[in-house]
Amino acid sequence: MSVAMKQTVSGRASHSALAAFFCVAAVVAAGPASAGGEPLPSGTSFLTQSLQAQQSDEATNPGMLWISEGALIWQTPDGASGASCATCHGDAGTSMKGVAASYPKVYGKTGELLNLEKRINLCRTSQQNAEPYAYESDPLLALTAFIARQSLGQPINVQIDDASRAFYERGKAMFYRRQGQLNLSCAQCHEALAGKQLRGDTISYGVGNGYPAYRLEWQTLGSLHRRLRSCSYGVRARRFEFGSPEYLSLELFLAVRAQGVPVETPAIRR
Repeated sequence: MSVAMKQTVSGRASHSALAAFFCVAAVVAAGPASAGGEPLPSGTSFLTQSLQAQQSDEATNPGMLWISEGALIWQTPDGASGASCATCHGDAGTSMKGVAASYPKVYGKTGELLNLEKRINLCRTSQQNAEPYAYESDPLLALTAFIARQSLGQPINVQIDDASRAFYERGKAMFYRRQGQLNLSCAQCHEALAGKQLRGDTISYGVGNGYPAYRLEWQTLGSLHRRLRSCSYGVRARRFEFGSPEYLSLELFLAVRAQGVPVETPAIRR
């Protein structure tokens, strides 16, 4: 499969900065994002009806191209062991159902926080004796999306325990901390202004239940960490590496915050 993966951010710098400026200008006091204990609204609910229909139709959702590729990777032997994902896990529809809804989580043997991408690469190195996939590469996006697709409709159910507590608190602090030249926090847009209009778009609650997602601005599939890096760029803050401890901790906090929201991978986002 030939899929264009990368786009540069040149030409979008002024747009990102302007969008962040409007966030600053419009910040207002607001109550809790999930008042009454109900799950937060998915970003899908802020799409137009036509985009919602496109997302739900496997024949027109462009993210399904990566799902098809991921299904092939699942069955293909790789590495010195000659094993495939299916060698150990069998039918993905059975063995992977609900798995994506439980990540990120701490890997007990090392105490490391893993998201689904890092768990896939751990399997590659430890079980297949293969090289890990590069973050944001098409094979890793495809396999991550394929595995997440097996949890379609399953509610996010990420648990915090003693092992993950410190990571969660680190991610929470990052979500509420002002940062960058524009002095903005994630919460100022994705809690205080969620549901409000920003130019031609509607601000979501920042729920990652559809990732890897096909974003129209990217014209390709991308990971949640790519989106987090875009947000950091928009407020002129430091952008951490893909798979960094900072973004992993933030991903954990976002997943706990999205408790009960159904998995929708591959979602379409603007």
